Amino acid sequence: MMNKKIVMLCSECFSTTTLYNHINAKYPVAHIIAEEPMRGMALAKRRFKKLGFFRTTGQILFSLVIVKIVGWFARKRVSQIIEQYAFDETPLPAEKINRVPSANDESCIGLLKEWQPDIVLVNGTRILSRKVLESTNAVFINMHTGITPQYRGVHGGYWAVVNNDYDHCGVTVHLVDKGIDTGAVLYQSTIKVTSQDNFVTYPYLQFGEGIPLVQKAVEDAGSGTLKPVVPSGNKGKLWSHPTIWQYLYYRFFKNKK
Repeated sequence: MMNKKIVMLCSECFSTTTLYNHINAKYPVAHIIAEEPMRGMALAKRRFKKLGFFRTTGQILFSLVIVKIVGWFARKRVSQIIEQYAFDETPLPAEKINRVPSANDESCIGLLKEWQPDIVLVNGTRILSRKVLESTNAVFINMHTGITPQYRGVHGGYWAVVNNDYDHCGVTVHLVDKGIDTGAVLYQSTIKVTSQDNFVTYPYLQFGEGIPLVQKAVEDAGSGTLKPVVPSGNKGKLWSHPTIWQYLYYRFFKNKK
């Protein structure tokens, strides 16, 4: 068994649960640091300041209306994908979870300094600060639902479909640096999109392809054989959440779900 201390730095969500169960089955995860999600007015105010009223309002309406409707129609397909990849949804063990206000909070940094892990698996957190990354000598590994550098940011699968860029519709496992999904690539894989898939199902397909790649990266880190590849050329585009009117335009005029 690999003699390396593994810590997960994450949000509590479906992909974190399935990732934990997959990795922990072979390589025990010592601790889980779970950050509190930013919700409600705090999140809205942050987006208003960064993106403006019109775009932020469109994103909020998309999340409140479109995602729920699309998700309802995708229920059967989501169940098929969960069965296809044999996702293990056993709840995270409560005794391993250490909750912090943010992955960048001093309490998180203190835990990393105390534990001094060899590998930190990052999933679904805020962008990590330099202070967090420099708090330990661990390798920070992230699973990103998009092919980098072309699809950094969020919803990389959806935006690749919108762009008819199926060669770059997939998932990336990469090292974490101070940028947004700019770290050196460890593994990548594309997904096969069917007529049954949509905005809600793309991430499940990406998780299914990406989780085994995270295990490979853990094995490489444990054996000292990581082979990170720094993407050449430009840094690609940083994609954001679609607005309700963007989605409706692409859905009804481009037939992109």
